[in-house]
Amino acid sequence: MSLTPNYLEDRICLNVLANSVENAKACYEAAEGHIVLGVLSKNYATDEAAIEDMKRYQEATNNALSVGLGAGDPNQSQMVSRLSAVLQPQHVNQVFTGVGTSRALLGQDESIINGLVSPTGKVGIVNIATGPLSSGAPAGEVPIETAIKLLKDMGGSSIKYFPMKGLAHKEEYKAVAEACAKYDFYLEPTGGIDLENFEEIVQIAVDAGVKKIIPHVYSSVIDKQTGDTKVEDVKKLVEMMKNTLK
Repeated sequence: MSLTPNYLEDRICLNVLANSVENAKACYEAAEGHIVLGVLSKNYATDEAAIEDMKRYQEATNNALSVGLGAGDPNQSQMVSRLSAVLQPQHVNQVFTGVGTSRALLGQDESIINGLVSPTGKVGIVNIATGPLSSGAPAGEVPIETAIKLLKDMGGSSIKYFPMKGLAHKEEYKAVAEACAKYDFYLEPTGGIDLENFEEIVQIAVDAGVKKIIPHVYSSVIDKQTGDTKVEDVKKLVEMMKNTLK
């Protein structure tokens, strides 16, 4: 099984939540494989239960598993690292301070590990205090260049920019995208992304020259009755991804 996500034109890979193995498989097929499926560690009482279940997702999707925290919960950081060490998924979600642990435990540099940084309201400045303890401390505001290089030092692959609130932080997001392109780092826009703003958000990253983009689209494409990510919406998102690369 490949450790690397299957990017559309070697550039963009969608990230959505999977409500079940069946839902994951349907979304994987709808996205023509250009997707990683988020399964949240927070939903499991033990590592053993999570590993057993997540293996089923891996088998159904050619390892397109994204091991998630659970609404960016920093207290899940250690569990995500432990699970990823065993599972060897294509994609790992981490808070800023958990990246080094995850990379060391993975023991390889192919799987994608993102590091969570947050908007600050200041263009070019991000908050890196997203860990279990640091998230409760005053914001750790640093230049985006510094955040990228710190993540590279720890073996990270990408900036998970969250919570974006859609386009509420558009100018800040543009600066993050430009820095990711300049310093050869991947970008994962996250938070408040829906069918209305998705294409513009991805286009900004494409136009900035970001090498690899993994947009996260979660609650906006989930069926409120079933909890499943809507397969039809996944198809629409992939069409938009193709549009941005034209």
